Amino acid sequence: MSIAPIIQTVSVKLPPDRAFALFAVRMGEWWSKGKTIGKNPHRAIVLEPQPGGRWYEEDEAGAQCDWGKVISWEPPHRLLLAWHLDASFTFDPDFSTEVQVTFAPEGSGTRVTLEHRQLERFGPSAERVAAQLSGGWPTRLQDFADFANQGDD
Repeated sequence: MSIAPIIQTVSVKLPPDRAFALFAVRMGEWWSKGKTIGKNPHRAIVLEPQPGGRWYEEDEAGAQCDWGKVISWEPPHRLLLAWHLDASFTFDPDFSTEVQVTFAPEGSGTRVTLEHRQLERFGPSAERVAAQLSGGWPTRLQDFADFANQGDD
């Protein structure tokens, strides 16, 4: 079975280097509270800035909840992440799909494209999970664009 990747694009008013930094370094600021997998609202979402780095959230009490790993960190053009959340959105280090985010110059701003691929790896749950992610990624990416475009960088 093949499941089409989820591809979402937004435009922001920042140049690629600033858009990349805002997306990757300040994710916890633009990601909506209560829309993560932790038991409590997050205070930070962290991408350790190197291949093999962790991708995780930290809640207000300091508890950490892993999401995945950084596969490739290529500022200001590309970020490739391993999503280690299974079909029940539980961390599983032995399960992985990929989330790629690219940052391309567009006029005086940046076109940001997110692609979540290899969704067929969710097996029998692939169509259901793809539908859930298709509903979530557009909102998260728009949250990023709104944050970036408000001038709070």
